[in-house]
Amino acid sequence: MAVAIRVIPCLDVDAGRVVKGVNFEGLRDAGDPVELAKRYNAAGADEITFLDVTASSAKRETTYDVVAHTAEEIFIPLTVGGGVRAAEDVDRLLRAGADKASINTAAVDRPEVINEITQRFGSQVLVLSLDARRTTNPDVESGFEVTTHGGRTGTGRCAVAWAREAAERGVGEILLNSIDADGTKDGFDLEMIRAVRAAVTVPLIASGGAGAPEHFPPAIAAGADAVLAASIFHFGPDDMIKQVKDAIREAGFPVR
Repeated sequence: MAVAIRVIPCLDVDAGRVVKGVNFEGLRDAGDPVELAKRYNAAGADEITFLDVTASSAKRETTYDVVAHTAEEIFIPLTVGGGVRAAEDVDRLLRAGADKASINTAAVDRPEVINEITQRFGSQVLVLSLDARRTTNPDVESGFEVTTHGGRTGTGRCAVAWAREAAERGVGEILLNSIDADGTKDGFDLEMIRAVRAAVTVPLIASGGAGAPEHFPPAIAAGADAVLAASIFHFGPDDMIKQVKDAIREAGFPVR
């Protein structure tokens, strides 16, 4: 039996508030993270992803108190990212109530940290957050470049090659976010999903661009095991999670 597709609302948090923009810019307030997490838990979300979107660029730690308060109020898995630089940060997040930790910038800077974290806690606790954008750089074979610091810094590295390396180093999942599609509500970058899916066997979470329930099934058909979104849930009707699950189910994919 196929594994059920997971539907995951994403809370992009800045200074203790959920924010959302387009292409990671023009952020606007979307509410209190604890209250939104409670709402999504009750509405049937399969997991919650909490990303402190300015922790890495501001060189500070994730707001552990907000994580702890969120974890106390929900009964589904909680993934937390932003400012994770070492195994000690993962330890603190797990103690605060997170089920999984997400890493991006620190892993690009020092890939060995993936090995250090997964050897200590197991692959199941670590998610690689891979923010990628299209590029014409001839050195980037796939045409998709890895970015860091919330999509603000290009690296000149191939996103597909990086996904493959991270999987080999032990990450349990890859959260693939299209910087170009982020917040546009025009649909997921299906070409990017297919390219990364062809390179790795670990679960793949598609992110970036969802604007309607019908955008989700094509991402799954392209290879996503889970679908993540923010704007459509924050600013849409209260039953949007149900609408998304209905669309996935109607397309023939198993969903919880």
